Amino acid sequence: MAGAHHPVPPRNDDLGWAVRTSTEQEYPEFAAVFSEAIGLPVERLLREERDFPSAEYDRALVALDGERIVGTTMAYSLTLTVPGGPRAVAGVTAVGVWPTYRRRGVLSALMRRQLADVRERGEKLAVLWSSEGTIYGRFGYGPAVRQFEASVQLAHAALRPGAPRDPALTVDLTEPGHVRGEIEELHRRTASARNGHILRKPGWWGWLLHDEERDRRGAGPLRAAVVRGPDGAEGYALYRVLHKWEDRLPTGEVRVREAVAATARAGVALYDHLFSRDLVSSAHLDNLAEDDILTVLLADPRRLARREFDSLWVRLVDLPGALAERSYATPLDTVLEVTDRFAPWNAGRWRLRAGGGEARADAADAAPDLTLDVSHLGAVYLGGGSLTALVDAGLAVEHAPGAAARLDTALHVPRAPLCTTDF
Repeated sequence: MAGAHHPVPPRNDDLGWAVRTSTEQEYPEFAAVFSEAIGLPVERLLREERDFPSAEYDRALVALDGERIVGTTMAYSLTLTVPGGPRAVAGVTAVGVWPTYRRRGVLSALMRRQLADVRERGEKLAVLWSSEGTIYGRFGYGPAVRQFEASVQLAHAALRPGAPRDPALTVDLTEPGHVRGEIEELHRRTASARNGHILRKPGWWGWLLHDEERDRRGAGPLRAAVVRGPDGAEGYALYRVLHKWEDRLPTGEVRVREAVAATARAGVALYDHLFSRDLVSSAHLDNLAEDDILTVLLADPRRLARREFDSLWVRLVDLPGALAERSYATPLDTVLEVTDRFAPWNAGRWRLRAGGGEARADAADAAPDLTLDVSHLGAVYLGGGSLTALVDAGLAVEHAPGAAARLDTALHVPRAPLCTTDF
């Protein structure tokens, strides 16, 4: 948030590092440390914050060696779709440690302080995109969303003959800025149907739709294809086209940043459009859900080359609160023994009861049905993942036969979670 801000006095972590709130005035130094840690040009970070301000300086933390900043982290105040409805969460970002201070407890000091601050704000969950898969599990985060990017040769991209096609639909290809209101509304409306989505703020849309030559990687300008029916817009895709030739043959590529459809017929219309562009031979699609309709629409699904990756990681900061405000697919009564090194208020035994549209988690003395880490609960919180798999791997311990399977069933959601907003 813009404006003058006076940092609170540093609070020494038990590892010896002083951690305090940062200020807007020292953001260039903050950005320099973060950029060095992750290998991004600091000029890019400063330019993006200048053009699309999003930093919440009262949520920015720095670790200090004397007066020198040696570590950074920040959080955004976000809204996340979870089973049961949208919830306020802390979106953790800008995590970095100056390279010569790595493995000295700086990150642990920052994470411990940040979790305490998130709890004080009343947010029950913290979420992030992880730059490395080995870092955040030890701080209690679990990979809650797995999705994929894919490519397909257009010669083999025919959809099934039975795919629903409606001649009443039209596809309008235009500059994104001309239809921004429509696509913002469509994203907001469809986000509620799939867990894991971040409800984007206006400034985030400005950054997403920003289109400069240096960001195109040789491709053309960003375009928006909007599918409309008698009652208005039903879907959109944001994409670029890379034109190239080899041996006098077109070998260009359609690069799809995002495809959103409120109806099956709109999804078919979008894929028909994307796969029928002239003078291109392949399509690359970012950020598809594990059960995206394309996985069943293609006449030959094995032609879809997929690369799976984890996107959103979830951390239960207020464990009983987070479990209580989530919805469950089946009645449940189970006792969980949870370990949590960085948020000790979560550690212990909790009796989770759900039924009749309500749920509650209370401290318990009864023998546990399942022993697991808080990161394991984060990994399954949005309805993806499997506690049974963790038990089979020996990472969680089942004391009552079938306890993991019963909890998996209660956590189930019909659609795979998806997060298309990177922060």
